[in-house]
Amino acid sequence: MEARHSSDLEGFYHALNGLSARPLWDGITQATRPKATPAIWRYAEMRPQLLRAIELIAAKDAERRVLTLENPGLPGTGLITSSLFCGLQAISPGETAPAHRHSSNALRLIIESDGAYTNVEGERITMHRGDLVLTPGWAWHSHGHVGSRPAIWLDALDLAFGRLFGKIFRESDPDESQVISLESRRNAAAQYAANLLPVEHRSPLDHSPLLSYPYERTREALEWLARHGSVHPVHGVKMRYANPLDGGFIYRTIAAFIQLLPKGFRSVPYRSTESAVFYAIEGNGTIQAGNESFAFEQDDVFVVPPWITYSIESGAECILFSYSDRAAQVALGFWREDKVQPDRFP
Repeated sequence: MEARHSSDLEGFYHALNGLSARPLWDGITQATRPKATPAIWRYAEMRPQLLRAIELIAAKDAERRVLTLENPGLPGTGLITSSLFCGLQAISPGETAPAHRHSSNALRLIIESDGAYTNVEGERITMHRGDLVLTPGWAWHSHGHVGSRPAIWLDALDLAFGRLFGKIFRESDPDESQVISLESRRNAAAQYAANLLPVEHRSPLDHSPLLSYPYERTREALEWLARHGSVHPVHGVKMRYANPLDGGFIYRTIAAFIQLLPKGFRSVPYRSTESAVFYAIEGNGTIQAGNESFAFEQDDVFVVPPWITYSIESGAECILFSYSDRAAQVALGFWREDKVQPDRFP
């Protein structure tokens, strides 16, 4: 077969472009590097901006006073990774954030609170530092604050999944608030958090029925495992927030984790296909991700994109909360991990 002239190929490709078509052999299926980059947001820099936002932006004008943490490699997307949203939300004493609901699943990791609360489907949940609070997709929710100092928490949503499938929906409650009554409360902790289930239980849920995972209990579990269990060379002492109904992930899209790194711990280099967002609840250390290195302090947020080799070294004993898209990847059969040999790590 005679070789084709480059001019013929050029004309052929030009014709395909006019038809919004591309040849598969032109590299479409080749592996591509993610555009998201390792990055860090320092709480010492972000907190003053949140307090300034409280001064400048009234709650009724913003509805939710949130500063989005946008990955430097994904400008204009409003995403911290290609699949996840992350933001820092602030609410002042006496304020309320009106009730609404949306199709995206959300979670909140509480940073500062001395009286803030969230209402989810009629159940009031008081927020304490380190608590993980869930807001499942399409659940009515509102926030309020009866304390004396501003409350701040980390917001995470699986927003990109909704965009991918074209199913971003949102609705405001015309009454702006929810009725909280003992009669209508699900009281999820009482029903599901004691290793017991109602005898008639048949779950239609695709998420954890628990709305709050209190940090006090989480911290106790970490300490017990650190004293009596083994320390993993990659993860230290790490646990997954679980759905008590089946032991699975809290959402079908988002997985959440908590880990303790002993003082002076340095993890074995590691990478996986998940996009991971970390928040330092306690302690400090250094994250080496690819060719980037960041020193982090308590309350800082940092992100590791997929298939980027990373290692974490703790200074003081460190407790890290993290969330990722592992749940979706596991469900779809995409997730994989790799423990990298030290001499392969930059």
